[in-house]
Amino acid sequence: MIIENTDESIGFLKQNILRMDDSEKIEFINKIKLAMHDVSPFKDEPVDCVIWVKNDTVKSNDYNPNKVAPPEMELLEVSIMNDGYTQPIVTFPNEEKNEIIDGFHRNRVGKESKLVNKRVQGYLPIVSIRKEKQGKTERIASTIRHNRARGKHQIDAMSEIVLELKNRNWKNTRIAKELGMDEEEILRLCQITGLEDLFKDGDFSKSWEAGDSVVGYETLTDELSDNDKEGNRTTNTSDPDRIFHTFDKWECHKAGFYASKKEGFTKEQCEQEYVNILTSSILFSNALSNVITKWVNSCEHYLTNKSMNRISWLGQASVCYATGVPSKYCSAWSLLTEKQQNEANLLALDYLNSWFLKNNREPLLLEDALSVGRQVEIY
Repeated sequence: MIIENTDESIGFLKQNILRMDDSEKIEFINKIKLAMHDVSPFKDEPVDCVIWVKNDTVKSNDYNPNKVAPPEMELLEVSIMNDGYTQPIVTFPNEEKNEIIDGFHRNRVGKESKLVNKRVQGYLPIVSIRKEKQGKTERIASTIRHNRARGKHQIDAMSEIVLELKNRNWKNTRIAKELGMDEEEILRLCQITGLEDLFKDGDFSKSWEAGDSVVGYETLTDELSDNDKEGNRTTNTSDPDRIFHTFDKWECHKAGFYASKKEGFTKEQCEQEYVNILTSSILFSNALSNVITKWVNSCEHYLTNKSMNRISWLGQASVCYATGVPSKYCSAWSLLTEKQQNEANLLALDYLNSWFLKNNREPLLLEDALSVGRQVEIY
């Protein structure tokens, strides 16, 4: 059906809008745009409906790894002053605010530049992301895709995001596809947080996937309450004796086991800390004792995983407990003599079997504790 006298109808509508003040115009035009978008052939395209909202209703997210240096911020201000807003801010509704998916710096300029703020009357242009993409995991992936399409993101922040996606049951293949990376790049980002070898372990990865869970296990998502998440754990279906905890429960994670560095220490100093602990039976014994008694969740998670090098993990955990040095520096193992390595392995085995016996599990021989070598070489 074609409306007769379309131009006349539009003219009548314009005359009514012109009688309104600016705030009324903006509100009314937004309503018209939203109504038109609802019936548009392009309603699945966010850019089909750009609306203007008060800038205090737009808030930043807490995971954007993209940073812009001051000169580029100034250039963006000049660009917006001369060319106007040519790109809207991509958002999604969150607690009566519009949380930014992409456009954090366009948002900053609109709020912080007095000239721009005055010209746009304290408003910002936004579009809303597709409804099916509004879960936090999907929003994170969308932010990364936008950033990568333009070019810049911070590596350390990216590695933390990859860790979060891992905790949300995403496999390397999915992360790579959604973020526009290859799987090797995902592993490099994991390495920054000390997780590369952990996540190369196929059996470990499977334990994070909902499809490999026992009946009744509920995947950890944004929809679960904190009470639901607390203590939520399950066994790997391929190993009924396996226990795992989500990373936020790992004592080793909180202690800096996966940190990218130890503040104030050089690489050489961190490696020397490894050597100092692993070559001293007194220091190593004390650290091992504390790990198996105080890092309850971490020990359950790692020491029940038959596919990994549990001697290696105990050594790295002990060094972290005693010195705060992350597992990233475990290559210091190669600085030990063969005799020192053997002595450290046997001491770690004693404490590993002590933990097994205390938890009603069968003790292991050294070759079994070292497993099949799919993890990093010892320590």
